[in-house]
This record gives sequence, structure tokens and C-alpha cells, in this order.
Amino acid sequence: MLGSKKRKIQLIIKRLLDICAALFALTICSPIYLIITFYIKINTKEKILFIQERAGFNGKSFLCYKFRTMTSETDSEGNLLPDEFRLKKWGKFLRSTSLDELPQFLNVLKGDMSLIGPRALLVSYLPRYTPEQMRRHEMRPGMTSWTAVNGRNNVDWDKKFKMDVWYIDNWSLLLDIKIFLLTFYTVLKREGINKTGHATRDEFLGSKGTRGKEV
Repeated sequence: MLGSKKRKIQLIIKRLLDICAALFALTICSPIYLIITFYIKINTKEKILFIQERAGFNGKSFLCYKFRTMTSETDSEGNLLPDEFRLKKWGKFLRSTSLDELPQFLNVLKGDMSLIGPRALLVSYLPRYTPEQMRRHEMRPGMTSWTAVNGRNNVDWDKKFKMDVWYIDNWSLLLDIKIFLLTFYTVLKREGINKTGHATRDEFLGSKGTRGKEV
């Protein structure tokens, strides 16, 4: 574990790297943003971006940006259809390649997120965490994480949160570099994109059970 002074210096460097990387990605990837925007536009009449309130640093909420991967189709009573019916082939492609996450570089630039850190989850999960699990909010959430390169969404919640807290306790710039490099390998493998038996990721209901929700 890093000493307090050394950790503070590395956290400053981490933030500077986040800003530089976000500016670089938003500039270089601008053609990709346009292509994906057109790709979504021809497949659905809904808004291009999926914007959702998530819990960030110290549990403070922020608006997280993603490219839309699911439709908002409803049944005859106005209820959303199950995820597996709303997640189309084009949405599966964006998810499997992690291209749907590209708008989060805006969140990184704003300071809501970091390139690397525990995944930003729903605000509604906050009261469901144990005090130990809540420690995952001691750092900014990331576009990729220690969990993402160790099973991605196919890891059960208890194990996921233990890995998040392990990251908090063992964080260093070297660890971030390791996660950054492993992320490319994970994306290329396209494994663990969804929870086994679910179209997306199961909902965290606390320690006693789960059910399906897009997160």
C-alpha cells in the first residue's frame, strides 16, 4: 500500500493522465463517434445517448453517458419489455466491442469518472451496500476496472465488490497501467459481457439475491 504523501502525488498524476487521455480520445475518435451515431440512428428513432444517474466518488451522483444499446419498447400496458427483447443485434455489437462506453470520456474530462476505477453503478444500490462494499466509492469510478479484466459482468456481486475494495486498498499507477493493458485483451476476447443466463447484468439487491436489470 502506498504511503499517504506518495499516494496523493500519484492521484494528482492519475487525474492529469485522465484529462490528457480524454482529450486525446475525444479528438482522435471523433470519426468513430460520428459513425456510431449514424449506426444507431438508422437502427432506432430513439435518442443516440443513454444517460443515467450513477453513483460516483463518495457516493455522489452524476449523469453517466453511453451510446444507446437497447430500445425502449413496451408491452400493451406500457411496461418495458425484458432486456433480451430490447437488446438488438446492433446493441450487442456495441456492447461486445465496448464502443458504447466511448461517451464516458466526457465524464472523465468533467471529473465524474477516471479511466480506471470501480464501475459506476446505479444510485439505488447505495443503501444496499455493506459498509465494506461502500468503500468502492473512495475513488472515482472508471471506464474499465480490476473487475472488468477479471471476469467483467460474469462475476457475482460479492466477488465483484471484494475486487473493487482490493483495488482501492492496493491502488497504484502501476496497477492502473496493468489494468489498462489487460483491458485491450479482455475486449478482444469479448468474454463476460453479460451475466450468464441474462441479456445484460443482473441487478444487485443486497446479499440475498438478484434479478435482471440493465446497468
